[in-house]
Amino acid sequence: MTTVTKSTLAGVLFTRIGLNKREAGEFVERFFGQIKKSLGEGQAVKLSGFGNFDLIKKSARPGRNPRTGEPVAITPRTVVTFRPSAKLKARVAAAQSETPPPQKEKS
Repeated sequence: MTTVTKSTLAGVLFTRIGLNKREAGEFVERFFGQIKKSLGEGQAVKLSGFGNFDLIKKSARPGRNPRTGEPVAITPRTVVTFRPSAKLKARVAAAQSETPPPQKEKS
């Protein structure tokens, strides 16, 4: 499994697009900075062909500490959710059908 990092994305812009390393790194930082800014201002973000980042307001509710079992009050908060687009779902499904599932080792 490969992890995609900001550095990886900047490397792709450098090798495939031809931006220099500084420009590529700045582009990636500004891209994610704009997403963070929009979400911070309460706006949903839609990346066509990729998916949507939505904000959901969760109200206060009772919870339980899983370690001790004690009741705990969970404070209200806003969370970011991601819903992949149909195109992304189809691409992932196609990639998974091409790759056989990993085999479990027999002991």
